[in-house]
Amino acid sequence: MKPEKKAVDMSVEELASYIDYSVLKPEFTEQEIIDLTKDGVSLKCATICINPAYLDLCEPYVKGSATSLCPVCDFPFGTSSTQSRIEQMKIAANYDTVKEVDIVANFGLIRSGKYEEVTKDLKACADVCHSYGKEIKVIFETDALNEEQVRKTCRCCVEAGVDFVKTSTGFLTGYESHGATPEIIKVMMEEVDGKCKVKGSGCIRTREHFLQLIDMGIDRMGVGYKSVPVVLDLNK
Repeated sequence: MKPEKKAVDMSVEELASYIDYSVLKPEFTEQEIIDLTKDGVSLKCATICINPAYLDLCEPYVKGSATSLCPVCDFPFGTSSTQSRIEQMKIAANYDTVKEVDIVANFGLIRSGKYEEVTKDLKACADVCHSYGKEIKVIFETDALNEEQVRKTCRCCVEAGVDFVKTSTGFLTGYESHGATPEIIKVMMEEVDGKCKVKGSGCIRTREHFLQLIDMGIDRMGVGYKSVPVVLDLNK
């Protein structure tokens, strides 16, 4: 949804509310994860995106704050069985500090044209999240897909009842990395047509890009820890 005022006129706090602060690198130490979680909370980012193993570690640092935890399940490949994915989401959704859960779509199935299977899997995941009162964001890995595949996956997500469609993991190899370009965000917005929200992630590294996507009407953005101060213009 397009905001009521231009992004350039928003306060740091207003801009931070668009950010899912990404703390997903597998090599992070526990202390690094804690420090980055604290940073995201201090900025009042919407969520801290973490690997599910760190829910207990991070929960004390978000309790009572404006920021929630967003565990990312079946990350970064999306290739586990539906049953495994459901169990991961049940564990994540049990936490009071979790309001949203991200999951990677099986983009190999998408590229195989098996959209009925994709929809069935995503509906099972969405139903579990919703049974716990949580929202679900589905990561497409758009750099591995063509426009037709992105559009069809948007339709799968709408049919499955997911809450957000999302571009990228930031961990794809073997493809050129474009991430949340204005062009792909426009495609996703057109295709979901307000039936679910849109999250951009991947390659959001400049303030200009960040502000442009807000003005387009994006609902959320995944931003890496190095880029958060850049997009919020904190290095003045």
